[in-house]
This record gives sequence, C-alpha cells and structure tokens, in this order.
Amino acid sequence: MGNLLKVLACAELEHGPIVFLDFEHAQPTEAETAVWNQVSAVLEEAHGILAELQSYNGAGQEIREAIQNPGDLALQEKAWNAVCPLVAKLKRFYEFSLRLENALRSLLEALTSPPYAPMQHLEREQALAKQFAEILHFTLSFDELKMTNPAIQNDFSYYRRTISRNRLNNQQLEAENEVNNEMANRMSLFYAEATPMLKTLSNATTKFVSENKTLPIEDTTDCLSTMACVCRVMLETPEYRCRFTNTDTMLFCMRVMVGVIILYDHVHPVGAFAKTSKIDMKGCIKVLKEQPSNSVEGLLNALRYTTRHLHDDSTSKQIRALLQ
Repeated sequence: MGNLLKVLACAELEHGPIVFLDFEHAQPTEAETAVWNQVSAVLEEAHGILAELQSYNGAGQEIREAIQNPGDLALQEKAWNAVCPLVAKLKRFYEFSLRLENALRSLLEALTSPPYAPMQHLEREQALAKQFAEILHFTLSFDELKMTNPAIQNDFSYYRRTISRNRLNNQQLEAENEVNNEMANRMSLFYAEATPMLKTLSNATTKFVSENKTLPIEDTTDCLSTMACVCRVMLETPEYRCRFTNTDTMLFCMRVMVGVIILYDHVHPVGAFAKTSKIDMKGCIKVLKEQPSNSVEGLLNALRYTTRHLHDDSTSKQIRALLQ
C-alpha cells in the first residue's frame, strides 16, 4: 500500500482532514517503540498459528471407528492418541488469543490516550496503526479458517466426553495434566463461538472502554471509524486500487475494514448501522459485494453474525437487505 494511502478519513470525504496511513512500510518512532516491540512479539507468532490451523485435519476417521466399535480397546486408544496432540494445538490457539487480547489493549491505550485526538494518533503513530490492522487481519483470517473446519469442535467434544467417561470410572488420563477441567471449560466457550478471535477482540475493546471511565468513548470509536473509512476509500477509489501490487493487499484492506466495523458496533452505544454512525455501512458492504464471493463470504458472514446492532429497529431495511 505504501504511498497510495493518501486517503480522506472521515464520513464526508470531500470536507475531511487528510491522514496518511502506511500499512506496509511504517516504522516505529522512538515514542512508539515500547508498545511496538510488545505487540510485535505477539504478531510474530501469528503466521505460525494460521499455518497450523490451515493444516488442521482433525481425527474424524479415528473417532468414528472408536465410536462404532466401543468394545475395541485398540481403536479407543488409537482415537485418543490422535486427539490428544490436536487438543494441545487447540490449547495453544486459545492461549494465543489471550496474548492477542493484551496486545490489542496496549494498542488501544496508545492510539486513544490524551492529549491527542484520534485523527492525530493515526497520523503520528503509523507503526501502531499498522499493527492494529495486522491484528484484525489475523483475527478474521483465523476465524474464516475455523468456521469452515468442523473437525475442531468434533475433536474437542470427543476429548471432553472421553475425559468425563474416565472420570466416572475413577481413571485419570495423562492429557488432563495439560488441559485441566477449568482450561477445558474456557476453551469450550472459546471454540463454541462462530468467530472466536473476533469475539475475543470485541470483548477486550468493550472492557477497555468500560474500565477507562475518564476516556471519552468517542476517542475509541472515532479511531475505529477512521480506520474503516481509510480502508473503504482505498478499495472503492480506482486511483488507489489500481496501485495495489497483489490481491493480498485487497483482502488485507477488506479484513481490516470489517474488523473495525465489528469492534465499533460492539463498543458504540448505537452501533455501526445507525444513521448517526460515522461509518458508511452501505459503502462498505457495497465494496465487499463487488469482490468475488469466495473471497468475501466469510467477511459478510462476520458482519451478519458477529455484529451487535444489525437487527436493531434503527438499522435501515436497505442495509439489512444488503446483508441477506
């Protein structure tokens, strides 16, 4: 993206201030370095997490054979041995979500702290804005993969049933030492969500706002709406879009746009879909729908199922129809 990120970051583009966001090449200033280093350490793990999730095939065959032959101890053991390393992997994913939550909080603190206005923060702290975008990009990438992989919940359900059955028989399996009952309960709630990483970030943003009573809520929501607008303008303006070097840049922008819309909708009292919203929802949805459906269906589903205010009475029928 680099130099093409000369965009007008506000609802009324022709009258708004100009902000330059260099998502691609931004480097941290001295003032940003401490937070940047903390978040960078988390983001370095993100590629590995996505690669592991992408290659997650599950233990469906072994589980089916074990269930169909309950008296065959060899098949029970085979299924258990197949599931345990997968559950350890799911635990790593869950623990990473907690680190991601802390990273998001650090970025929100930096990008909304006095004395600067949200627009000034985005102009001054380019590298942190880039990291914020990267967290959202990872989050939606993770959730898209999770939503299309039923093996995750099937494997974990089998694991929990086996643990419960053995507990009833006064047996304790070695795997319980790694994933105890409390951890299993938390993981179960996490994976029960259609988009667990996005839910984590939404909860973290809501908590951040509620805990910072002296910080106007608009400081957080304006930061989010500005980023949504930046991405939308890049996607819908031919002179910016034609400079994208590859389709990954387009997908990056779309994911970041959807991510900040959802966070905004969870944090703002009336949400992203109201007429008073600073996000042009019709424009954002239109931009998504102009892309190949296979690349945006997961993003549209995220707007349909993880936003809070889509079905409010204040949401126009036109916007609801666009997302049907």
